[in-house]
Amino acid sequence: MSPLELVAENGLRAPDLTGDSPLAIRGMTVSYGDQPVVYSVDMTVRQGAMTAIIGPNGAGKSTLLKAALGIVAPLSGQVTVFGQGLDATRNRIAYVPQRASVDWDFPTRVSDVVMMGLYGQLGLLGRVRGLHRDRVQACLARVGMQDFGDRQIGQLSGGQQQRVFLARALAQGADLYLLDEPFAGVDAATERAIINVLHELRDEGKTVVAVHHDLSTVRSYFDDVFLINRRKMGEGPVEQAFTVPALQATYGGRLAEGQVAQLALDAG
Repeated sequence: MSPLELVAENGLRAPDLTGDSPLAIRGMTVSYGDQPVVYSVDMTVRQGAMTAIIGPNGAGKSTLLKAALGIVAPLSGQVTVFGQGLDATRNRIAYVPQRASVDWDFPTRVSDVVMMGLYGQLGLLGRVRGLHRDRVQACLARVGMQDFGDRQIGQLSGGQQQRVFLARALAQGADLYLLDEPFAGVDAATERAIINVLHELRDEGKTVVAVHHDLSTVRSYFDDVFLINRRKMGEGPVEQAFTVPALQATYGGRLAEGQVAQLALDAG
């Protein structure tokens, strides 16, 4: 029997989730075609921490995040957010997708993009008031984009666009922030600005989970790490789970010798 047949037969019998973890996943399997991209993955996110999801290309990092949000339909698995089902807690989640997945040619202003983060409060036909505009401006200021509100989103650089999408997430006032490769293709100044805001959110008691690809910054940016290569390969605080043996197992020999040596030096 194939792995997918086993999941199809047994996937509905995943254990119930308990506790009030900001994000808990049990038995998550996602398939594109005949082979699972994510296979029987469990993940438990710690409250008030920044967690990096890391693994090689094609390991299922973004797929896991999208399946947890219901953007991608899983073959099996359960997800709870703060101990409740996803439908009951969507207003507590903010999601920043990969920049490459967004149609930046859509004719809309920066301030309108950030205002979208308030739709949960306004509704599609809700009246925009001064307090909403003030909130949009405050969120733009927090990411250093307060002077760009009237600019068309397609006219911005990649780093500026990423800041705007983070501002939209901030406007939601969420408790759980999920980001898919927030630092991919951005300049150094934008990366610093984003990580500073994410650290501020963590210090405010919010929970941040980000798909991340730069192993050299995991120790300085994150509190916890989740390693995946289709299956869960490791999980826990960075000082315990982000080890050379765990990385070698996760990346299957794809790490260069220099990378391994540097990571070992950093760990020491």
